[in-house]
Amino acid sequence: MTIVLDDLLPCILYVALIIFVIILTLLIIRLMKTLKKVDNILLDVDQKMKKVDGVFDLIDRNTDFANSMSDKIVNGISQFVNKIFKKKRGKIDE
Repeated sequence: MTIVLDDLLPCILYVALIIFVIILTLLIIRLMKTLKKVDNILLDVDQKMKKVDGVFDLIDRNTDFANSMSDKIVNGISQFVNKIFKKKRGKIDE
């Protein structure tokens, strides 16, 4: 019995193609499971970031308030010092 290459080559290709499709299907199933896990992790991180975002917003508002108050205090002190030195300069000029 002789083996004809015309019959053997398509059989080898069909078997290789079937194996390739099975492996590809298994890889796609694993990839879908992994993507589902990643999606759950991202949703969890997003929920936690929304909770922490409120804290950061509160801190930001408090630092803005403290900054504006310190600016007002420094401005008041500098105006007071300027008034003192202007009075001394006025007396020296007379």
